[in-house]
Order: sequence, then C-alpha cells, then structure tokens
Amino acid sequence: MKSIQMLDLKLEYDHMKKDIDEAIRTCLNHQRWILGPEVRGLEERIADYLGVKHCIGICSGTESLVLSLRALAIKLKGQEFFDKTDEIITTSFTFTATGDAILRAGATPVFIDIDPESYNIDIAHLGEYLNQNSELRTQNSKVVGIVPVHLYGQSCDMDNIMKIAEEHDLFVVEDVAQAFGGAWKDKKLGTIGTTGSFSFFPSKNLGGFGDGGMISTDDDRTMELVRMLLRHGGKDKYNVEHIGYNARLDTLQAAIVLAKFKYIDEFNVGRRKIAETYNEGLKGTEGIVLPASLPDAFHVSHQYTIRVLHGKRDDMQSSLKDKGISTMIYYPYPLHKMKVFGNGRSKSFGSLEQSETATESVLSLPIEPLQQQDATLYVIDCIKEYCNNL
Repeated sequence: MKSIQMLDLKLEYDHMKKDIDEAIRTCLNHQRWILGPEVRGLEERIADYLGVKHCIGICSGTESLVLSLRALAIKLKGQEFFDKTDEIITTSFTFTATGDAILRAGATPVFIDIDPESYNIDIAHLGEYLNQNSELRTQNSKVVGIVPVHLYGQSCDMDNIMKIAEEHDLFVVEDVAQAFGGAWKDKKLGTIGTTGSFSFFPSKNLGGFGDGGMISTDDDRTMELVRMLLRHGGKDKYNVEHIGYNARLDTLQAAIVLAKFKYIDEFNVGRRKIAETYNEGLKGTEGIVLPASLPDAFHVSHQYTIRVLHGKRDDMQSSLKDKGISTMIYYPYPLHKMKVFGNGRSKSFGSLEQSETATESVLSLPIEPLQQQDATLYVIDCIKEYCNNL
C-alpha cells in the first residue's frame, strides 16, 4: 500500500541538506544565538524579495499579528492596547491565531462570512457591515481595521479591500501565514496593506525547524514600534517604554529559513503544478467541488482543498486513510463558535453560513512540493473511485 504524506519534511531536508547543514555549522561557529547576523540577513533578503521597505523577524506568525496590532494601537491611539470598543474585522474561517491576536491587542474581533469559492473574506459582506444603518451599530463602537486572511495560499481581493479601507480610514494587517510568495496582480502579498504578517512554522511554504515569523511594512514608525515591542518594549531593554514581549526571531531559525529561501519559488511552482494535476484529474467528478483561483491572484497552493458534498467528508477522509493517503481538515470549527470568542468578546455579522458549511465539508489533499506525479495520480484515482461508488 502506498503511503502519501500531506507534507514530507524529511524529503525536503534531503533536497536542500547541504545548504541547511552549512547554515547550522555557521551558527555553531559564531555562537551568536540571539539576534545573530542571520536574523538581519533574512530580514533584508525577504524585504528585497517582497519589495518592501522593512521586514522584522518575530518568534512566530501568531506574535507577528499581535505585535502588528499592538504597534498600530500605540501609533494611532497613543496607548498600549486598543479598547474593547475598537472593532477589527476578519474572517471566521481561519486559524484561531487570527482572532486571538485581535483579542490580545485589546480590540473586539468582528467575524465576517467567506466567499464560498475563494474561502476568503466576502467583500460584499465586508462593505455591508461598514455601510450598515447606524441603528444596527452601538454608538460606542468603531471599526479601526481589517485583517484579511490569504487562506490556503490564495490572495484576497486586495483592490476592493484597500478601497474600502481607504473610504473608512481603516488600517489593513494582511495575514500571509499561508501565502508566502503569493501575489495580487503585480504586488506580493504582505506589501499591500499597512503591515503583512508571515509565519515560518515548519509546514508553511517557507518554514523553519520550529516557530518563526516576520512583519513587513513600508512605515518607519510602525517598524520602530515593532522592534521595541519584540525586545521587551524599548530601544534599551533596561529602560523600556512600552508593555513588550520576548518575541525575537531565533538566530538558528533565521539561518534555516534563510538557507531554504533559495528554494521558495521552485517549491511554489511545484505546488502549483500539483494543483493543476488535481484540477485536471478531478474535473467533473460528482460529489466534490474543486478550489477556485481568482484571475488576479497568484495562488501558491499552500493547500489544495476540495469540498466534499452530501455530508461525506469524514467518510471520504477515512477511505483515503485506508489507502495510505493523509489528508487534513483546515478548519473543523469556525472562530465564532469557539468558546474563547464567546461571552461578548467578539461580534458576528450575518449568519456566517458559508463559514459553517466550509468547516463541515473541506478536505485538504497532499501537496508536498516534491511529490511525484504517480502519487498525485494515485490520490486522484482513489477519490474518483470513492465518488463513483456513492
């Protein structure tokens, strides 16, 4: 029986072993484990790649969201945290960290439904919430920002999001955790909004051997504040100005990500080719819906996620497991139904029906960038066999 993993990190390591081993040896020789030269090297390399003025290494993707929002609270409001009456709009169909970061920055997350084709925030609903009749809103609340999530590696409709943000004087923090290298038209994701937030978690398109993240921005003041917050809150760690964090990107993780960086475009191309093979092989298969790709988005296929109809998702997943095929459900619960966002900590707009439907039907297939064609075709055959036997 074949065994096909969602992601084969050992295979990837073998592919770039020489570069990674040399990067680690260099760190062992210089022994500068905290904010060593690799951290600044990675920041400069990614800033150049993205075409952005500043990149700041952070200890995780989650903390990159938190520090982005904390820096904006200080810059825009002159206070350490947002107020509970400050609302930040995001999607309910994402990883917990997106909404949790908003809570940790002091604001109230407002969950908006997704577009069922892209799985990203529904632009129409976003506009409706911001333009709704004043009677539907409390006098004490004010929307201050938007956190769009480029889910599964596909860009949100950034033209319309930025237009809406400008009309309502809102900041935009792009959650690019799953979309490193992705683009909207000719702009790399993470460079369009006020800041971009990246994750180097091992499973990401550009991942380390542990946690890591990065913030991108063109704004000097935001960069300055983030650099203070990540080092306990001050330019001088012995005389701090703000409530800070120990959120530095580890030198060793920076070295590993820097070594892997030379492969990012090659691997993103590999992921896209696998997605194309899935699209061609599964086209017209009854009982599933294939992922859509927006014409203006450069999709980096962090995940290839189908929708399984008629309540058969879990049964299909079990069937594929029996055939040696690993799959994942991203995500089984919408944020608005999680306990952490209850008790008045968040708001929801509309029924969020599409988000709830997605949690019950999505299934992500193996998309290891070094995955061989016969493995991809085997997955396709097993899915078609399952659907034909329904």
